Amino acid sequence: MGLLETINSPADLKKLPRSRLPDLAREIRERIVEVVSKTGGHLASNLGVVELTIAIHYVFDIPTDKLVWDVGHQSYTHKLLTGRADRFSTLRQFGGLSGFPKISESLCDAFSTGHSSTSISAGLGISCAKRLKNDDSRVIAVIGDGSMTAGLAYEALNQAGAIHKELIVILNDNEMSISPNVGALSSLLSRTFSGKFIQDKRKEFGELLRSLPKIGSDAYYLAKRAEESIKAFVTPGMLFEAFNFEYFGPIKGHRIDQLIDILENIKNLDEPVLLHVATTKGRGYGPAESNPVYFHGVGCFDAETGGRVNCSDLPAYTDIFGQTMVRLAEKDKNIIAVTAAMPEGTGLGPFSEKFPDRFYDVGIAEAHGVTFAAGMATEGYKPVVAIYSTFLQRAYDQIIHDVCLESLPVVFAVDRGGIVGEDGPTHHGLFDLSYLRAIANMVVMAPMDEHEFQRMLVTAVNHPGPVAVRYPRGKVTGENPEKAEKNDQPLAIGKAEVLCSGDDILILAIGHSVTDAVKARQMLADKGFSATVVNARFVKPLDTELIGSLIQKIPRVITVEENMLDGGFGSAVLEAMADTGIAGFRITRIGIKDTFVTHGAKSVLRKHYEVDADAVFRAAEAMCRDLA
Repeated sequence: MGLLETINSPADLKKLPRSRLPDLAREIRERIVEVVSKTGGHLASNLGVVELTIAIHYVFDIPTDKLVWDVGHQSYTHKLLTGRADRFSTLRQFGGLSGFPKISESLCDAFSTGHSSTSISAGLGISCAKRLKNDDSRVIAVIGDGSMTAGLAYEALNQAGAIHKELIVILNDNEMSISPNVGALSSLLSRTFSGKFIQDKRKEFGELLRSLPKIGSDAYYLAKRAEESIKAFVTPGMLFEAFNFEYFGPIKGHRIDQLIDILENIKNLDEPVLLHVATTKGRGYGPAESNPVYFHGVGCFDAETGGRVNCSDLPAYTDIFGQTMVRLAEKDKNIIAVTAAMPEGTGLGPFSEKFPDRFYDVGIAEAHGVTFAAGMATEGYKPVVAIYSTFLQRAYDQIIHDVCLESLPVVFAVDRGGIVGEDGPTHHGLFDLSYLRAIANMVVMAPMDEHEFQRMLVTAVNHPGPVAVRYPRGKVTGENPEKAEKNDQPLAIGKAEVLCSGDDILILAIGHSVTDAVKARQMLADKGFSATVVNARFVKPLDTELIGSLIQKIPRVITVEENMLDGGFGSAVLEAMADTGIAGFRITRIGIKDTFVTHGAKSVLRKHYEVDADAVFRAAEAMCRDLA
């Protein structure tokens, strides 16, 4: 029996002698690679924190002590150590374990996460709540160096330092971006300075200096500056000291003994503490170490070689976006690309290489990125802001206040619109049609296929105001190659398209749901019913004239969208008909009801939440049979 099989809780982990922990780390890495190769998931980041996670659970009393993972895409070891090893093979599968921390999944998950830079804020809130309850257990927030590019993290550091509440922040620096001084001296000093004896003597000496007549304050200030100068010479921690955090590090993140020693030292300090740990993404698995970007979020792969399996040759919508951006930028020098720490994820890698002076990665700072783009737009440029739908939610005020208020020509390339699959509720893009169409001056459109997508991008960069183009995750259809000859032709703003005509029922669809509508039409035809299918193209402005005229002829209507029903495309149709006085029709809206969609394969989720072609067919057939 392996060591991992003996651990059903953090209490079991504490029974192991330190000498066996490296063996446990090796088993955990093997298990993570084995499972993720079959389920897909975040591999490199999880392999990088195995020793750190073991050390945290070895020292602290989870779940009495609270552990908050930033983003949470590095919590697989945490799940394996907290009673979920027997279900780990269900990772990211429908009905199985989430790929992120989830309060409802385990008492050991102190906070549900999926978006970055929330850990320090949440951890501080938990810490303050504990103090109000006279609970002296500890709170640990683990945050990556990438997440430290977001303003939210610094807002939390600022408050924590100001109110001086006990909080342990562990900065997992896996890019070596801010830790050039990792080495024996900084590690030794951090472990020495963090020891209880040194900390007690440091406080006693400070109080002694302050008590000296006349010169006490000056003497204490000079001693403090001397200490800070020594730390600054061997560590990069002065930024955190400025926030009134006691800084330790950087230390190597794959030495379990050293990690346990320093965590034991700092766990009882009664002040905010930041421990800086340097780790290696993909640690222990060669393919992930050599290519951590690809193995950050990966699909199924061959565990032996790291090679892809079951891959389609068709490009993804993200690839089409990147290719189209390069083509458009070659013709128009005013086109600028902006993304928030996702150049590869949004397909802008080729653009950044070809036009480095016109590409801006603002870090994990979506709100800043939107306002930054607005500033560029005031100077005559055409910024295209590529951000996943779920992350664009974080910049809502900036879209309204900084872009749409003055109708600035900023294009929002809203990637991952709709159900995205195994990453689950924190990553599904199911609110964008609703939250974008509510904003004045905004044009919102969604393509039915890759050809229309390219035409929409052409339309967007030539529109004089704000535009959002919403497109799905996944491969393109590869159908209708003859349509490619129109890829560079813009669309008329607010004009829908009738794809096929029939008298029994009217199906109005938006985005890739149009494909489901067309499939449902054929299924209806097999039952003897005929349908008109409309590719709406635009949620705002809606083609009220066309839709209204069709509804008056065919008063049996189905609307189809992969978005929340509240405020979405179907709502837009109802509002438009009410405003124009058209009544006397029946309508069924197909979309996501008032719930958060769980994780699982896209096809499984679309069937479960009844937004696929079968659901369209069933709703339409029921309405047609009532007609008969």
